[in-house]
Amino acid sequence: MVVRTRFAPSPTGFLHIGGARTALFAWAFARHHEGTFILRIEDTDIERSTPEAVQAILDGMRWLGLDADEGPFYQMQRMPRYREVIAKMLAEGTAYRCWCTKEELEAMRAEQETLGLKPRYDGRWRPERGRELPAPPPGVDPVVRFRNPLDGATAWNDTIKGPIAFDNAELDDLIIARSDGTPTYNFCVVVDDWDMAITHVLRGDDHVNNTPRQINILRALGAPVPEYGHLPMIHGPDGQKLSKRHGAVSVMQYDEDGYLPEAVVNYLARLGWSHGDEEIFSREQFVAWFDGSHVSRSPSRFDFDKLRWLNAHYLKGSDDADLAVRVLPRLAASGIVPTPGEADPAVVCGLLKERAQTLNELADLAHLFYAEPSISAEDRAKHLDPAPPALAPALADFATRLADGDWTKEAIAAALKATLAAHGLKMPQLAIPVRLKVFGTTQTPSVDAVLAAMPREVVLARLKLR
Repeated sequence: MVVRTRFAPSPTGFLHIGGARTALFAWAFARHHEGTFILRIEDTDIERSTPEAVQAILDGMRWLGLDADEGPFYQMQRMPRYREVIAKMLAEGTAYRCWCTKEELEAMRAEQETLGLKPRYDGRWRPERGRELPAPPPGVDPVVRFRNPLDGATAWNDTIKGPIAFDNAELDDLIIARSDGTPTYNFCVVVDDWDMAITHVLRGDDHVNNTPRQINILRALGAPVPEYGHLPMIHGPDGQKLSKRHGAVSVMQYDEDGYLPEAVVNYLARLGWSHGDEEIFSREQFVAWFDGSHVSRSPSRFDFDKLRWLNAHYLKGSDDADLAVRVLPRLAASGIVPTPGEADPAVVCGLLKERAQTLNELADLAHLFYAEPSISAEDRAKHLDPAPPALAPALADFATRLADGDWTKEAIAAALKATLAAHGLKMPQLAIPVRLKVFGTTQTPSVDAVLAAMPREVVLARLKLR
């Protein structure tokens, strides 16, 4: 059997973190088994579906690197196929037309609630042997209902939750086509999974109640039934359902906030799944390990501190040139566009990446190398004015030494060491004033390294002028 999985979001909003994890697991399962991963856009909710939401889903999938082998397919483009299957079911008697009005359905529900019964359709238009149905009322457009089995149970062995069963008597005859002819969600899903030969369905456990209905429709069509696995929900740090206040925002918001896609993928993979005690692993390792087992049956908690820690790890291990490509747009957004005569962004990222947890933090730190420095009154009073007697000659000497020789970290370190020895100073007594004059701050990586990243003429000018 060739494994075929799918991710089928509705474009009624952005791709959020829970949906992204579902997509990741379905993608990895297909990749692990050398199968096929399909992207399907379930856009039959015409009122709520938007092109912007579709694009947000596609952007999120692309950013995470979850490439589809087939698709995206759009349900609205498959309407003729759905109508064809409905017509076949009506002809075979596995579906029927129902002329109940909205008022009749409301009255039916009210009566059942009065009697303490579970509200459900009572089957008054369901064809049965020996039963005579009334004539269709004029002026009422019928819906089409699935003729669900009345007896027995619908059961499956969920690949995550284990055995699950529903009594068919609890499942009423659901509507598969509205009065205007538009097919409904549960029906479209069944036809799509059938036509696309889906073998494994991985989705959130909010779909558990849909599964027995979909299985029964598949069986009525004589179609194979996929294996189902329902992923537990993701909760916020407080144990409540993940919401916008917890971070249930668009996946692309994590990009805007400076997270690396490889860190987000690693974090999502570990959210409700484990491979021993492994915490940090590559996409390739995840694919090699993810066979569908070891998925937790309990809800997971989203931990932002852990995500930031993981992102910092990936930042530190990133190639400096690659980091520069990611940081430059963030600098440009704040009005900084480095020129060839300024500090090399790759060198700057290499110096600063140990101090940042996100790309945004890295970009903020990089401002030191491109923005005109501003020394606070407090720092000036503490370290520059009034200066210790030895500072002015030491700074002048240091500037003179820097004016000659190689412009390398090693040469600057040697000039710094020689200046300290000549003037009887300790490192902080000279390094802090140098940092203030050149960068406007007392905190930077190693002073020889940060000076080497700057153009020589800029460093000399700032040492002399301030």
